[in-house]
Amino acid sequence: FARLKHFRAIATRFDKLARNYQSMIRIACMLIWCKAK
Repeated sequence: FARLKHFRAIATRFDKLARNYQSMIRIACMLIWCKAK
């Protein structure tokens, strides 16, 4: 979870809509997962 805080849009929650915020979290998780492999 701490790695997600490195993404500024997630840490500060720029998106007002929950679906946009959730999609940003999913994209960040995919990027973290791809870097781990």
